[in-house]
Amino acid sequence: QVQLVESGGGLVRPGGSLRLSCAASGSVFSINVMGWHRQAPGKERELVATITTGRTRPETNYSDSVKGRFTISRDNAKNTVDLQMNSLKPEDTAVYYCYAHLIVGGNYWGQGTQVTVSS
Repeated sequence: QVQLVESGGGLVRPGGSLRLSCAASGSVFSINVMGWHRQAPGKERELVATITTGRTRPETNYSDSVKGRFTISRDNAKNTVDLQMNSLKPEDTAVYYCYAHLIVGGNYWGQGTQVTVSS
């Protein structure tokens, strides 16, 4: 079992920044990838960014819509993954979900945190 708790969402003006954080607990040794998805009203959940965990150099992956604006990072000692979001746009408004992919397969999800970009 893995538990994920997100924090850091909120309301920000276009062009502003927010930092999301996800803390993992439980069987964290079984996680090989962590990341963020988001879901806007009336739309399907979409991948935002992922990062590999473990002792090797992290590999990251971003959706085209956030590349160059968002940065995902990890702290293995704290079992956290952060998402730094810069140059936010109204279309970034969504509920952001942290997820963890297990080495043996399967995913765990956090409860979600709301990000609203509006003037």
